Amino acid sequence: MSTKTSQPAGGALLISEMKEFAAFPKATQRYIRRSLDVAFGRANPLETWARDDVEAASIAAQGRFYKQLDHLRLQVPDDSGLDMIEPFMGILVTITAFDLGQDRLPGFAAFRFLYERLLGAAVRPWLPAAFCAASALPHLHPDRRRALLQSISENAATAPGWSSREPVFWPEWVEKVDIAQAA
Repeated sequence: MSTKTSQPAGGALLISEMKEFAAFPKATQRYIRRSLDVAFGRANPLETWARDDVEAASIAAQGRFYKQLDHLRLQVPDDSGLDMIEPFMGILVTITAFDLGQDRLPGFAAFRFLYERLLGAAVRPWLPAAFCAASALPHLHPDRRRALLQSISENAATAPGWSSREPVFWPEWVEKVDIAQAA
């Protein structure tokens, strides 16, 4: 009789997360990779991601907002931590509003994928509320607000519990290989 180790499950989870990421539009994939670079200081986000001055300004602004992530990770309340809602949710909704305002996260699934990596598994119970609050803010066009709010399923909004498993797939920038030079 053999016993299963956690390795095969980890591999299956990795593949599942990779498939989920691959299903996002290319602009969303790019934004998620960029956001992770900005949040965790991977490489040089401006050098890697800025294609023009507007994008450079967006990355700089994102860096200013994301400076609050370290503090936010330490402040994630447990799912009944109502005493910590105001300081935590205020910052989370503000950062979420910035990211949704960039128009690269088309719905809740992409938002959840990014924020599970930015803040860890403990943030999952708070993501539907932050997403809905930021999606309803007036800085977004009404059609965009409608699309965002319709993207969250009833199951996601009313989940009775959340997984505490940390994400295993962390997408990164991959340089294109010149096939002529590689041969």
